[in-house]
Amino acid sequence: MVSRKNIIAAAAVSVIMAGCSMIPAYEKPASPVAASFPAGEAYSKADSGSVNVSGLAWKDFFLAPELRALIEKALENNRDLRVAALNIESARAAYRIQRSDLLPNVDATGAFTRQRVPENASTTGSAYTASTYSVGIGVAAYELDFFGRVRSLSEKALESYFATEEARNAAQITLISEVANAYVTYLGDKGMLRLSEETLKNRQESYNLVKRKYELGSATKLDLEQAATAVENARISKVQYTRLTAQDLNALTLLAGTQIDAASLQADLPDEVTALRALPAGVPSETLLNRPDIKRAEHSLKAANADIGAARAAFFPSITLTASAGLASTGLDDLFSSGSGLAWSFAPKINIPIFNAGRNKANLEVAKVNQKIAAAEYEKAIQTAFREVADQLAAKGTFTDQLEAQKSLAESARSVYDLSSERYKHGVSSYLEVLDAHRSLFAAEQGLISVRQQYLNNLVTLYKVLGGGQI
Repeated sequence: MVSRKNIIAAAAVSVIMAGCSMIPAYEKPASPVAASFPAGEAYSKADSGSVNVSGLAWKDFFLAPELRALIEKALENNRDLRVAALNIESARAAYRIQRSDLLPNVDATGAFTRQRVPENASTTGSAYTASTYSVGIGVAAYELDFFGRVRSLSEKALESYFATEEARNAAQITLISEVANAYVTYLGDKGMLRLSEETLKNRQESYNLVKRKYELGSATKLDLEQAATAVENARISKVQYTRLTAQDLNALTLLAGTQIDAASLQADLPDEVTALRALPAGVPSETLLNRPDIKRAEHSLKAANADIGAARAAFFPSITLTASAGLASTGLDDLFSSGSGLAWSFAPKINIPIFNAGRNKANLEVAKVNQKIAAAEYEKAIQTAFREVADQLAAKGTFTDQLEAQKSLAESARSVYDLSSERYKHGVSSYLEVLDAHRSLFAAEQGLISVRQQYLNNLVTLYKVLGGGQI
């Protein structure tokens, strides 16, 4: 007979061994980028009015009220973000399922059996029919986690859940930036459309003037055809931006996940769309580790690390317990009375790996390789983030000067056009000079809208690559 002392000792050993883990110690890879972001002529210098984006909520980051309303609609209705949130629920449920394996499953059962015993198998020499009723409670195939296999799988599921949660955070930041960029693109193309309409109107007026002069004999046929060509070029531009503006609104509607009232959006590109005008000095590149996509890559690395522990545990014996206890009786009325009998079973099972054609070893090698892949992907995520931030910092450091230069160019082109128009009206110059000046003005004004749009897109993208206020 097994003594109570032996039972207690066995239980203690089980508890101690159940705490064992074969997961290798986690070592975070060293950051494979420079300690600080690049500096030089292309990069702007921080000033006393710089904004610290760390912990800045998106509502405080984006300034335009109609843009904030669009972002709110997208966060509520965008289907991609909804799928990302549902993926979190799925990962959370998967973790709970895996974690439940750490505890035994207890089930209650009830059964009724009716069996005919032939006379040649009967102990009485006569055939008879027997009925048996039973109820019981039992534990089915509960694995004693001596070597941490189940705990390793639970740890893997937990890290996968965390990775999914960070993926959802990254999806939200991406969605916010996409809505803001789509908003800026729509207003930019809308400005291009308005410029094309004004240019078409001016060129049509010029064409009418040249036509009258041609009819009076003071303009050549060449002047008339050149004026007609200018009108058609402006008409083509108007049609192009009419199409692009409609497509931009469709893209914005898709991101918002609901209909948008175009009349509620402002007509012109704003001077600023974000609170970010300058970055604080001395921001180390290590802050990138707080970006959701990098945190997701690290959780995936930890999950792969835990998978090694599960693969290692497969080399050791596994013990499962199946036990049940209950009552049995030949009559239903007697099932819970003194006439019933106690029925129980206890079936421990040990599985010792002896030969499996190298499967366990191969699984361990696969787990180790997957861990190395996850580490490389984590390092690549850091490198990609560093490059993204550096690129946007270089853009921010140069767009301000480019925008000022483009404004000066547009003003000069306007002056040249006005002077050439006056010269043509007084017969001093040909219409070709006016046409060239107007083309230069049109291109300069288009360039001004384009550079302003790129400048605003850069500020929005900085919000994204800096982790959406999380770094």
